[in-house]
Amino acid sequence: QVQLVESGGGLVQAGGSLRLSCAASGSIYSINAMGWYRQAPGKQRDLVATITSRDTTTYADSVKGRFTISTNLAKTTVYLQMNSLKPEDTAVYYCNADVSSSWFESRDYWGQGTQVTVSS
Repeated sequence: QVQLVESGGGLVQAGGSLRLSCAASGSIYSINAMGWYRQAPGKQRDLVATITSRDTTTYADSVKGRFTISTNLAKTTVYLQMNSLKPEDTAVYYCNADVSSSWFESRDYWGQGTQVTVSS
């Protein structure tokens, strides 16, 4: 089993910054990709940013230029640096990891979610 533990959420004023962290542990052969998704009340869960084991990144258009995704050297922890935050960024942010438990099997795991609230 794989566990993803998130931290770093909180309340911040518009224009401020937050840094989210997500650490993976457990039965890990390799982590193929990690990412952040967010879900606001009454809305679906949307992709925010992803990063592969080869450091290829993708971003939602709504956060491009403001958010930066990165990992530690071991690629077991993913970060999301969020700058110039807007009230529209308010959501529960979920960490995701595509984890291989062996050479032939992989699956997605999700963190518990961390609340980000941006006040105007």
